[in-house]
Amino acid sequence: MKNTVFIALIAATSISLAAGSAFAKGDRHGAPIDFETLDSDGDGRVTLEEMQAHGAARLAKVDADGDGFLTLPEIEAAASERAKQRASRMMNRLDADEDGKISTEELESPGRAERRFQRADKDGDGAVTKAEFDAAIAKMRKHHKGGARSE
Repeated sequence: MKNTVFIALIAATSISLAAGSAFAKGDRHGAPIDFETLDSDGDGRVTLEEMQAHGAARLAKVDADGDGFLTLPEIEAAASERAKQRASRMMNRLDADEDGKISTEELESPGRAERRFQRADKDGDGAVTKAEFDAAIAKMRKHHKGGARSE
């Protein structure tokens, strides 16, 4: 039984990651997975059983037919729902005039493109070389991978 629950925890964690959420860091825009969430009895300690119960509950949310297994369509549905939620939040955040459309001006906040360019143009010569471009992309990927957001 312990192995089944542990496998469920691993599967639920994988689904969370596939759906754009990081298990250890939580989801900045959805329900956070933090210490308090895992500490279901509120005693200030997280036990293996609490982590396993949390993983099993996450698995159950995705297991649409309740058979205890995840199928590709169930995983795709969970990922699709997560993508819809993220798209909705993006629209709400960026659609400044609330017309249901995002213009180029709304997409690029004032000065955002200029700040990105200046950060990439390390030598300040007004042009970005291939090396500067590659370094900027690598830095952006590192920030995204580490959970920090960059502009």
